[in-house]
Amino acid sequence: MKPSLLKRGLLIAASSMLWSSSLVVQVRAAETVSAPATGTPVKLVLQITIDQLRGDLPRVFKERFGPGGFRYLMDKGVFYNNAHYMHADTETGPGHATLVTGAQPGQHGIIGGDWWDESTKRIVYSVEDNNYKVFSEHVDTEVGKTQGGRAPTNLESTTFGDELFIASEETAKIFAVSGKDRSAIIPGGRAGKAFWLEHGKFVTSSYYFKELPSWLVAWNNQKIAENYRDKSWDLLQPKSSYWRKDRDDMSWEGGYKHLGRTMPKKLAAADDESYYRGLEHTVVGDELVLAFTKDLIQREKLGRGSSVDYLSVSFSSTDLVGHTWGVGSLEAEDNILRVDRNLADLFAYVDKSVGLEKTLIVLSADHGVADVTEYVQQLGFPALRVDPQALPKEVNDALKKQYSTDLDLVQTFTYPYIYLNLDTVSKLNLNIEEVEHAAATVAMKFPGIYFAATRGDIMTGRVPALPFMQRVTNTFHPRRSGNVHVVANQHALLMHYPWNLKTGMHGSVWTYDTYVPIFIVAPGVVPKVCSRPVGPQDIAPTISTFIGIKPPSGSVGIPLAEVVDSPKDSK
Repeated sequence: MKPSLLKRGLLIAASSMLWSSSLVVQVRAAETVSAPATGTPVKLVLQITIDQLRGDLPRVFKERFGPGGFRYLMDKGVFYNNAHYMHADTETGPGHATLVTGAQPGQHGIIGGDWWDESTKRIVYSVEDNNYKVFSEHVDTEVGKTQGGRAPTNLESTTFGDELFIASEETAKIFAVSGKDRSAIIPGGRAGKAFWLEHGKFVTSSYYFKELPSWLVAWNNQKIAENYRDKSWDLLQPKSSYWRKDRDDMSWEGGYKHLGRTMPKKLAAADDESYYRGLEHTVVGDELVLAFTKDLIQREKLGRGSSVDYLSVSFSSTDLVGHTWGVGSLEAEDNILRVDRNLADLFAYVDKSVGLEKTLIVLSADHGVADVTEYVQQLGFPALRVDPQALPKEVNDALKKQYSTDLDLVQTFTYPYIYLNLDTVSKLNLNIEEVEHAAATVAMKFPGIYFAATRGDIMTGRVPALPFMQRVTNTFHPRRSGNVHVVANQHALLMHYPWNLKTGMHGSVWTYDTYVPIFIVAPGVVPKVCSRPVGPQDIAPTISTFIGIKPPSGSVGIPLAEVVDSPKDSK
């Protein structure tokens, strides 16, 4: 069971003769008054994240969208079309954390999907905590994810949801839903409750509940995921209407087991593990998230209480489709049309349940994505995939030779950091900053590596005036970051093994990975398109200011004037 955020109560001594019984009644009556008194008509803050939705895609596909999804956001809200992340590791964990905290990784602590922990001598997954078991019968075998518990305890900053919960005197309802655990757990913060998709069901952990809520058990017992076994992923519209109708089955496309390179794709699989994981690699993952979210809104009566409520919904299909078939594939084109349809469905449901005139909607993405390496090579660019196993081996071999030792000086490579073996450095009585510089020098000679910054130089501010260095320093965390931060060339994919072998990839400092859209729709906010430079770190302080509460503890973003300074006539 998670610890309570606040232990609040009446500071009234019942035995004290200074307080009359009538005054006590008045005080207790006052406690039932809804809070916070923010002066906003908003009853629900709906924060939507489309995993891997690069910033150009909503505009590219605008003419293909229906009226109720992306076009609703464009017509009714502020569309920031020049938004970029200002951290270096553009991955799911850091992106979601920045979206909900307004902080950079150095402040919120989620520096990557995982990192090396020197105190325990092992790699830590961003949302793992073995003190809190996952309520699931399924054993997750996904590469790169540790077994055990899940909780938001690695997140160091408060989130918008946390601050809303505190400001509301703990009356606000805070929920987060996603196809991925980290994409629900991080936005849910410490005060909220998170649910994520696993093996065809939605699960949570003992951080949030002593036991599964009955309504969650009832939802899972419907076995909605089973309804897809005899179905296929078909194109949503006639194939003749697709721009990429003649680009199906490209040589560089990937696949997932039974899901090949061509459309349509039969969803049935030889075993349950492949079937359920396959659903997550298709548009079905988002459909399940949507269905669960609508049920949650209804069962928890979100937006219908005395306080402002918060709901984070992170749709993951775009990311897995992009990784598997590439952002330029026919699959990706069909996926974004389905994302638009899902948004229209969700907005219509919120309008019926809460009222869109009472809802603040913010939509963005956790990162962008690079075009497929082999496609970029055909265009004549020197694109390549950097082997994340060969790089640390070459650095380690060079250091062993330089310092005349058989001991390993490289502990591990966990993107984007080379972690040195501090025990070996100490045993050999070496200067750590000298070893860091030696490692960085070797790394920069490796094919596909543009630059390598050392921990010592970042800590002391001795970094070159390269345009992306601010992103590197923003990612740095004194206890979690490694000894050498490696930056790959443009169009060079360097990631965790085996992720760098995926068809589509992201994670770099370059604009194709930092570029995301931001849409904000709220009562009284004047619709417009804004092209000035902004970033996802500005979202949490913006909605905090709009609602009338303090921003999250680690926030470094700036409230967006087009939202907070709009003439809110509806108030």
